[in-house]
Amino acid sequence: MIFWIVAGAFALVSIALMALAVLRRPEEEEHPAAYDLRVYRDQLKEVDKDLARGVINEGDAARIRTEVSRRILAADAQLQAADGSAQSGGPAQRVLVCLLAVAVVAGSFGLYAVLGENGADDQPLELRIAMAQERLDTRDGQTVAEANMPPPQPITPDAEFADLMDKLRKAVADNPDDLNGHVLLAQNEARLNNLTAAYDAQAQVIRIKGDDVTPSDYLIHANIMISAAGGYVSPEAQDSLRKALDMEPSNLLGRYYWGLMLMQNGRPDATFRLWDKVLMQSPPDAPWVSPIRQRITDLSWFAGVKDYQMPSMVDPHSGAMLPGPSAEDMEAAEDMDAGDRQDMIRNMVEGLAERLATEGGTPEEWARLLTAYGVLGERDRAALIWEEAQQVFASSRTALEIVREGARNAGVAP
Repeated sequence: MIFWIVAGAFALVSIALMALAVLRRPEEEEHPAAYDLRVYRDQLKEVDKDLARGVINEGDAARIRTEVSRRILAADAQLQAADGSAQSGGPAQRVLVCLLAVAVVAGSFGLYAVLGENGADDQPLELRIAMAQERLDTRDGQTVAEANMPPPQPITPDAEFADLMDKLRKAVADNPDDLNGHVLLAQNEARLNNLTAAYDAQAQVIRIKGDDVTPSDYLIHANIMISAAGGYVSPEAQDSLRKALDMEPSNLLGRYYWGLMLMQNGRPDATFRLWDKVLMQSPPDAPWVSPIRQRITDLSWFAGVKDYQMPSMVDPHSGAMLPGPSAEDMEAAEDMDAGDRQDMIRNMVEGLAERLATEGGTPEEWARLLTAYGVLGERDRAALIWEEAQQVFASSRTALEIVREGARNAGVAP
């Protein structure tokens, strides 16, 4: 009932505004007949002047006065009629207002009949959340998602590498429990953009490791599946993400992908709350930072956050811009296959590690390096970096706590 009251009020207001616009002439607008009257009166004055100068005779003057007077009477009649219609509207204006009113009412009901749902209740927040959950639970699986995507273009290796891959595939097929063989197979199939074969091989890595499986193993599996589905997080990829986050709840890459899954299934508000924390904890050169920064301001609206301020990428201690990939780097990374993207990330991490080893750096940079090694699953290297950092920053408790946060992200510090 409230809907119809509000809709009717809006319709009446719209009709009233249109009627005013049609029936009322703006006060400052002059009617053409008023201008004509001024011209005709000036002409009468000119007749008397011409007669006095001898330009015309009395007969011509009388004839001109008669014609001009007739025109004055006609113009005055038009002006009087216009003044009356400006107050109440003439017949034509009233007909136009009626037609517009009918068009507004009929058009509104017609659109509602097509687009609306008579008698439908408002959707409370709980219902919308339940609908999003149902959408999440019933979405397409990995196979369907890949079938709906253009097939990835495999990379044709040179003859020598192709021969090595054939031998590796045969060796793995002959030795299904060969852990190193499956690790190599997953990595190289991903580099060749054979993503289905790559995540199948990674699934075997997880099977063989058993109780020794790591969060990184699950994340690699999920990452390849998401790449194969064109960025879509399928239920199968979600399962690997959940297992990784159960083992390591603070993992930043896993939380980024989890937020992406929520956004794809009608929960942008939950994505914002998750990504906001991920962005605060991530090194600025992490590959997921740029996609988050591109979307998080829009996501804040869904979460009801007004005037959201994106975290600065300026080092709070030095005041310098924190290092990270350029916009060109991130754009190029989007077109890479999973293997090349992983190589790019690794090269960035190695460059940071080399600079810290030779030139030193801020605690924030050490923390970013530790976090990056955790994302790559290189816990041994992260542990060595953490040991070195404890010696470098032993004299500054504040700096050491900053580095410790990165070590926690890497899983090498309590």
